[in-house]
Amino acid sequence: MSEPPPVRLARFLDRTTAEGPGERTAIWVQGCTIRCAGCFNPHLFGPHGGVLVPPAELVERVLATGTDGLTLLGGEPFEQATALAAVAAGVRRAGRTVMTFTGYEYEDLRRRDDATALLAATDLLVAGPFRRELLDREWPWVGSANQRFLHLSNRMREAAASPDRLEVTVTASGEVAVNGWADSETLDALLAGGLRHGPAGAGRNRAIPHRPATEVS
Repeated sequence: MSEPPPVRLARFLDRTTAEGPGERTAIWVQGCTIRCAGCFNPHLFGPHGGVLVPPAELVERVLATGTDGLTLLGGEPFEQATALAAVAAGVRRAGRTVMTFTGYEYEDLRRRDDATALLAATDLLVAGPFRRELLDREWPWVGSANQRFLHLSNRMREAAASPDRLEVTVTASGEVAVNGWADSETLDALLAGGLRHGPAGAGRNRAIPHRPATEVS
C-alpha cells in the first residue's frame, strides 16, 4: 500500500480547551476552496502556505501531548482528506478521539470516495459552510446556525454538554494568539494597545450548553 501524501500544515497547537470538548490538540491545515464570506481564517485559503509534514510524524506529535484527542480545522480538512485520514486513524488507534470541522455538508461528503476514510476516522463532525447572515451567538465552536454536529461514532456522545471557551496567549514579544470565537468588539478590546494578532483563528466566546449533536448510523 502506498504512503499517504504529506499534510500541508498551517499550525499545530499542542494543548487547547477552546477547540472542542476537554483538552485537545488542534491542527489547522492550509488551503480551502470553499472560501466562505466572512470566514475567520482567510489567511488559510491559499494552497501554497504552511509546511508539508508526513502523517506519521503528526500522529507522533499528537500522541506525545497526552491530550484527550485531536481537532482538525482549517482551511478545509476534507481537501486533504487522504493525508488527514491517516493522521486521524493513527490517533484513534491509540484510544484518542477525533473531531473534524468542515465547510462541506455531510451528505455531500458521503458521496465522495476520497472522504470515506476521514469520515470513518472522525468521532464528531461539525459540518456546513459559515454563513454570516446566520451568525450564531448561542452555540459554542460554530459560527453560524446552519452548521451541524454529527456523531459518527459513540465515543464523543457527551461532548454536546461541554461549554465553550476563549483562549488568549501573549508571547514575550507582544504577539497575541486567540483560540475559539470572539466577535469583532471582543477582539478589538483584546488587541487594543498595539498588540499583534497571532496566527490562530478568531474565537468563540460563550460558555453555555452545547447544541445537541445528531447521531449518524
